Amino acid sequence: MAEFASWPQRKRDAAYDNTAAVATSARQLNALEAAGRQLAAGAACQLDLCHGPAERQRFDFFVGRPGAPTLVFIHGGYWQMRHKNTFRAVVAGALEHGLSAALIGYTLAPQARLTGIVREVRDALRHVRAHAVGQGASDRLLVSGWSAGAHLAALCLEEDAVAAGLGVSGIYDLAPIRLTYLDRALGLCEDEVRGLSPLVLPLSPKPFVIVHGLAELAELQGQSQAFAARRRHLPGPLVTVPGADHFSVLQSLAQARGAALRALLAFS
Repeated sequence: MAEFASWPQRKRDAAYDNTAAVATSARQLNALEAAGRQLAAGAACQLDLCHGPAERQRFDFFVGRPGAPTLVFIHGGYWQMRHKNTFRAVVAGALEHGLSAALIGYTLAPQARLTGIVREVRDALRHVRAHAVGQGASDRLLVSGWSAGAHLAALCLEEDAVAAGLGVSGIYDLAPIRLTYLDRALGLCEDEVRGLSPLVLPLSPKPFVIVHGLAELAELQGQSQAFAARRRHLPGPLVTVPGADHFSVLQSLAQARGAALRALLAFS
């Protein structure tokens, strides 16, 4: 961390700028969103269900096999951009395995502080669980997320409804984020950095699969590797995806035979 803090601002910013690092990022996300529209058009699902009064406090639910657990996906975007609708296709593989699935939306920074975002997502899990049971699913949730969503998933692991979790290309230490351009919207305080960084919080004994692509930015890979090292005696492997960048790594969860999904299903 001391070394990172000594870097010039431009270098610190570039170390976490995934959009700039991946020239095809917009094309990949557009294709993912199009696949999600097609999935929703042909699936048994309910879209934009409320889990709170705010505009973005909505979730989508895809109905799976009776009695199966529900995969919950929390989108990324550094807590300040993106939308759950872009990522519906990420649950396609889970649906092929018979799971139900839910995608959670939440208020973004700067309209909400990170503390409030975490609270919203935790509350959303309770709504998802109740809805899942009402739709014939079991009460077991497998909570997953990508990028900032992986950070939120890790912070939700101790929720009663959650049986296991998965983080794809996650942020587990907020300290460097506070030193980048991302903090202009987040405005992280020291209490949030200490109290909302999974890397330094007490660890949950529940399984948590940690995934990153081998073509991602070094700092992003380092976040996953550091959290995996801290959890090395707890259930849940570190899954590395050869050739995958910050966006293409999502296919390891979206595909029925994807390495990330297979690792998570071992704990379902």
